[in-house]
Amino acid sequence: MNSAVLKYLLLCSLSIILNHFFKEIVDLDKLLYNSLSEQFTSNQIDKFFKFQKKWEWIGYIFIPILLLIKTSIIASILYIGLFFSNRDLKFSIILNFVLKAEFIFLLVPISKLIWFYFFETNFILEDIQNFYPLSALNIVRYKELEIWFIYPFQVLNLFEFFYIIYLGYEIGKHTQTNTDYGLKVVGLSYVPSLFLWVATIMFFTLNYN
Repeated sequence: MNSAVLKYLLLCSLSIILNHFFKEIVDLDKLLYNSLSEQFTSNQIDKFFKFQKKWEWIGYIFIPILLLIKTSIIASILYIGLFFSNRDLKFSIILNFVLKAEFIFLLVPISKLIWFYFFETNFILEDIQNFYPLSALNIVRYKELEIWFIYPFQVLNLFEFFYIIYLGYEIGKHTQTNTDYGLKVVGLSYVPSLFLWVATIMFFTLNYN
């Protein structure tokens, strides 16, 4: 079986397992119930949970789909960036190391789990939703920000920083140049795309609210 396929299947499996463990250990259903109880009746909440339980499997299906879309888009962006930098790499090679880089983000749910299980044991649903380990949001605190500023402060995190460094390293290695060259390609392709994505989320969040 292709190396990229194996990495993708492992990434999906670990993401689903971590997602499930996190939900169970922090008792996400209880937090959601407490949050909904402020707006709905017990009967309405029970109907909601029955519906959620029935279609819970769809959420797990979305994880592999979203990972496939994300890694394919990032690989395509880097492929275009290399093309305009007068270097050429096969798309399959780029996709392979993008999948490897994605494993960095598995540390996020692990870090969140450790934080809420051992350190921040008194929390509500909003704390879970807005917390992002090792991010600028932890310095500012989400309650002190306008809601449309929360996402960009989450994206400013060390995991994203190491992700960019790793992509630069892999590009440098496969193009037989160096990490500086790889970071230049990433800085001119992936980073602007990331800023555009963040700006889009901010725009929709602002208009929705």
